[in-house]
Amino acid sequence: MENKEPSQRKVKELIKNILGEVPLTAELYWLVRSRGKGFHSRFSLENLNKNIPDMIEYLGENRVENPEQKRILVFATLHFWISHASLISAALAVLGHEVYLGYLPYHDWRISMNRFDLRRQNLYAQNILKKLGPYVKAFSFLNVYAGYKMLPPELMQQVEQISRFDTMYTLQVEDVDTDESVYKVRMERNSSTARSALSWMTSNKPDVVVVPNGTIQEFAVVYEVARFLNIPVVSYEFGDQRQRVWIAQNAKVMNQETDALWEAYHERPLDRGELRKIHELFESRRKASIWKNFSRLWQRAPAKGVAQARKELGLDDSRPVVLLATNVLGDSLTLGREVFSHTMEEWIVRTLQYFVGKPNAQLVIRVHPGEMLTHGQSMVDVIEHVLPDLPEHIHLIKPEDSTNTYDLIAAADLGLVYTTTVGMEMAMSGVPVIVVGNTHYKGKGFTKDPQSWVKYYKLIGSILQDPSGYRLSDEEIELAWAYAYRFFFDFPRPIPWHLMSMWEDYEQNPLSKVFSNEGRKEFEMTFRYLAGESLDWSAIRDGKEK
Repeated sequence: MENKEPSQRKVKELIKNILGEVPLTAELYWLVRSRGKGFHSRFSLENLNKNIPDMIEYLGENRVENPEQKRILVFATLHFWISHASLISAALAVLGHEVYLGYLPYHDWRISMNRFDLRRQNLYAQNILKKLGPYVKAFSFLNVYAGYKMLPPELMQQVEQISRFDTMYTLQVEDVDTDESVYKVRMERNSSTARSALSWMTSNKPDVVVVPNGTIQEFAVVYEVARFLNIPVVSYEFGDQRQRVWIAQNAKVMNQETDALWEAYHERPLDRGELRKIHELFESRRKASIWKNFSRLWQRAPAKGVAQARKELGLDDSRPVVLLATNVLGDSLTLGREVFSHTMEEWIVRTLQYFVGKPNAQLVIRVHPGEMLTHGQSMVDVIEHVLPDLPEHIHLIKPEDSTNTYDLIAAADLGLVYTTTVGMEMAMSGVPVIVVGNTHYKGKGFTKDPQSWVKYYKLIGSILQDPSGYRLSDEEIELAWAYAYRFFFDFPRPIPWHLMSMWEDYEQNPLSKVFSNEGRKEFEMTFRYLAGESLDWSAIRDGKEK
């Protein structure tokens, strides 16, 4: 009896795969059953379906004539991203653009899907998304004829790299086994998407392509195809702030490239209001409380003070304290960020081995609390594998431990980070920070950025010999606070609908409100940036956006 149910599932999947290859089977099933009884699947567009009439009514009465009309491809996969892309598409249509919404009707990026159910989901999506016409022309990438030509080698190489990133992201690992089922699923889907995207873009020649993320999954594939064809592409992603979105033009938004932003702002000191705002934000983090439109709780427990933290960890005052803060393995903010280490794990292991022979310093490893929400390999496992019994001068703070990171920062004489924002926060506290991954705050004037293992070890040694001499100057600390403000409050642009709360947000901000006189003042430029209008940080700084 134990094996009967899995066997039945296998037979059912086999039958569905066979039926999926037979023309019109899914279509007939849809006509006979789905329309009458509704569609039951994890792939749901019901909230979108409910709101489309309102969107179409507004578009019919308010769509403007745009003499600079662009042909825009907005791409999405997974039902929640498709729903959000539909809102973005509607907003771009209001501004008078010719908008195409290309989609793939998957509900999961990790597992294979039989052709019959995929075709059913495709029909379901088509039935809903066609209601956006004629203002948004929705089409499925599954229906794009891509021919049988091989992908150009350059694109094939990108597909392979994206599939590796997908596997890292999914399994939260850094070493990828190409025989792993996840990798095979991702290669199949990414290859198919690349062929469809290349075919469609070559034939239809959009003026700009808009995609979420741009680093992983089919989003990254469409991004790379656009770049291959020299088509301008805009990527976007959401952080933990309501009504804010990150935008990158001809760049992957997850790289968080802030050079142009910082070039515009770095000579402008924060005024009193801005200083108060950034201090309030970080004080809320220290106290383990949520601040205003931010949704993430950064600490499990409020700060107890540096003296208490030292006592609980057994830190003494005679030896310098080094704080190493990890990232979550496979996080899309860490993918492809290597500088001189091959992986983040290698950096942690080699750093740990270095400090084993340095009992004159105290190493505190703070494993990212975000690991409590993940299922992959923990840095705790990595560390305990290398050193099952930690020496007295090395301390491990596990993800679930209630130790407040800001107490550790107050105790630290040196910080070591990969890409985590803890590095920026240490600099804001005057702690010298060595950054070993390509992160957005690297090279901004308040971090140490070695480019090799030799320089990394040499820098650690120099700082440990004279910790007080390497404390950041007042000017460097001021610079770190100014950069933090720009990153948290200027870099994200206003948007009415956050991915994680889109329908709640839409209820509060329907198209009619977004494109009212007041709404336009707040949101219109964001949609124009998504449509490819150049994001000019100097104009934003000076309040001279068009």
